[in-house]
Amino acid sequence: MAEAQLQLQLWAKLHAEFLERFMVKLNKNGGPKNPEKIDRLCALFTDLSNRDMKRDLYIVSHVIRTGRMLLNDSKKGPAHVQYRRPYGCAVLSMIDILQSISELKEEKDFVLKVYTCNNENEWCQIHENIIRKSSTKYTAPSTNYGLIISLQLLRGEMELIRRENPMIFNRGVAVTRKLGFPDVIMPGDIRNDLYLILERGDFERGGKSVQKNIEVTVYVLYADGEVLKDCISLGSGEPSVSEHRSFVLYHNNSPRWGEIIKLPIPVDRFRGSHLRFEFRHCSTKDKGEKKLFGFAFTPLMREDGTTLSDESHELYVYKCDENSTFSNQALYLGLPCCKEDFNGCPNIPSSLIFQRSAKEMLWISTQLSSTKLTQNVDLLALLKWKAHPDRLMDILGRLRHVSGEEIVKFLQDILDTLFSILDDNTDKYGPLVFQSLVFIINLLRDSKYYHFRPVMDTYIQRHFAGALAYKELIHCLKWYMDRSAEVIRQDHIQEAMRALEYLFKFIVQSRILYSRATCGMEEDQFRLSIQELFQSIRFVLSLDSRSSETLIFTQAALLNSFPTIFDELLQMFTVQEVAEFVRGTLGSMPSTVHIGQSMDVVKLQSIARTVDSRLFSFPESRRILLPVVLHHIHLHLRQQKELLICSGILSSIFSIIKTSSLETSVQEEVEMMVESLLDVLLQTLLTILSKSQSQEAVRGQRCPQCTAEITVSN
Repeated sequence: MAEAQLQLQLWAKLHAEFLERFMVKLNKNGGPKNPEKIDRLCALFTDLSNRDMKRDLYIVSHVIRTGRMLLNDSKKGPAHVQYRRPYGCAVLSMIDILQSISELKEEKDFVLKVYTCNNENEWCQIHENIIRKSSTKYTAPSTNYGLIISLQLLRGEMELIRRENPMIFNRGVAVTRKLGFPDVIMPGDIRNDLYLILERGDFERGGKSVQKNIEVTVYVLYADGEVLKDCISLGSGEPSVSEHRSFVLYHNNSPRWGEIIKLPIPVDRFRGSHLRFEFRHCSTKDKGEKKLFGFAFTPLMREDGTTLSDESHELYVYKCDENSTFSNQALYLGLPCCKEDFNGCPNIPSSLIFQRSAKEMLWISTQLSSTKLTQNVDLLALLKWKAHPDRLMDILGRLRHVSGEEIVKFLQDILDTLFSILDDNTDKYGPLVFQSLVFIINLLRDSKYYHFRPVMDTYIQRHFAGALAYKELIHCLKWYMDRSAEVIRQDHIQEAMRALEYLFKFIVQSRILYSRATCGMEEDQFRLSIQELFQSIRFVLSLDSRSSETLIFTQAALLNSFPTIFDELLQMFTVQEVAEFVRGTLGSMPSTVHIGQSMDVVKLQSIARTVDSRLFSFPESRRILLPVVLHHIHLHLRQQKELLICSGILSSIFSIIKTSSLETSVQEEVEMMVESLLDVLLQTLLTILSKSQSQEAVRGQRCPQCTAEITVSN
């Protein structure tokens, strides 16, 4: 066999999509072309979630040979001219294999048979035909060509895998990332990869009796016409290159390639850069010439600063020949590259050096995996807000129009931008920044993005630098709470209540940063602002909501979030101080049970979470909180309402007191419970027994025959 390129990928059948490639260059004997890579052909496919592992996954290996145009015809082209030509494909289903290798701690070998394509026109689909067992479209070679691969499943974070498997990394493993983003993008995970899929083309015969053998050469060029070096990757395992030559389909004017190319272009080189595709006919005559006959191009960025969108792009083809010069790229960059671009260039002179070939087209697809570049105009405007400070009010308002996928992808940059705006002009933009922050926090409450909460936690602890932010966050939060008695529509207020946990995380961390930078200055003012904020919290909960469904929702949102802030407060206040805050808040709730059943449930659930919190585990805080907790339980037991929740709360209290009794005296707490609940518990028990006996009597009256039979049998 000739020299070959082996391209291994994970392929998901349901979505018909590939993951990034691992590439190996082989010599004629099937070993690595680079002798230094013997026993070092190893790849680690990363970023796979549990959801990915449950998909219908396959390992697909495409074999591209390099050499003459036709393998068995030495006359078809001299040996010194190298073409990339399709050879074969091997497929391994991972459905059953993943289960078997997950139980092993070492590699397991698998043999893959390599099939050749019966019709080169269908080469881009050969893996699907093999999976579907469409045997008329592929052939097993007569020789025993095949691949032997070893697989091992490794679970965990990359740092853990490195520590536990040093031998794998000593072999020079090629880390092969997901084509796209993992489920969670941690702060500091910087990526800027543009994936280009060379899909297909339509070309004219050009007066020839047979169809062309078309090769596409891909370049990435900077604004000054310089070819960007090493910005094209055909797969992990091999170094990046400065140009890519596609494989050639023999006598085919409508080639379908389906080649995936990664373009790891530096962020600072993206603006002004463009892709150029040069088309050559590869002759099989004695000279083996490659004649340039056309080209296409596309900028990587639009004029508004956004990148190429993740979709298919239909590019115009322009005529040229070997005498054409591309040294002055301005000669063609002013031309429309596609139909959308043409609509913006209505008056194109006919005397241009490059004329469009109306019947020829190139189709490509792009997918951007970047934490620094965006395809969204509204998000770009926010990240570049200093360029248009006069539009900042509108820019902040339009953040809600940005998709959740884009927000979590750029989460750190967005948060940095919001707090930068807050520092720049707190008075003018504080409320809008607050609303934007609330929007992002609540986005992470959505089940679709819930797994990004650790990313937010990491940002707050390690990257957040807004030492002054706590003042405005407290001010805005208090303003919203104080408005709850006045406004009819309370959507924004309820959103702020739902975001309470992370608002307090930001407030506390901001105060820690400020205190650290100023050696504790303005401590009294901070404590006073928190006390005033709790006055507003108590005010919201004390309002009579029986005639206002909107207010009920506001109070419910506040009660649901309230227990989540205890741990944050414990970083700044003593256990007793936090307990006093909580006691005052729970004590502000109306001492009635007829607010509404749903509100009663929310109130008791908030109390239950308070009892289950770390705050309640401290004896000194429990003595402060227990009276108000028992007070609300007493009210509900007396009215025989929500007995199940009340019993759950009491069970938790008993369990905590029992555990605490091993280390300290709990006599005072036991006496509290006896004095508060003994009478009402006995009354509740008698009522339950009375109801039970009444129900038994009713059942007996309904079925006298059964009662008589029981009496007789006795």
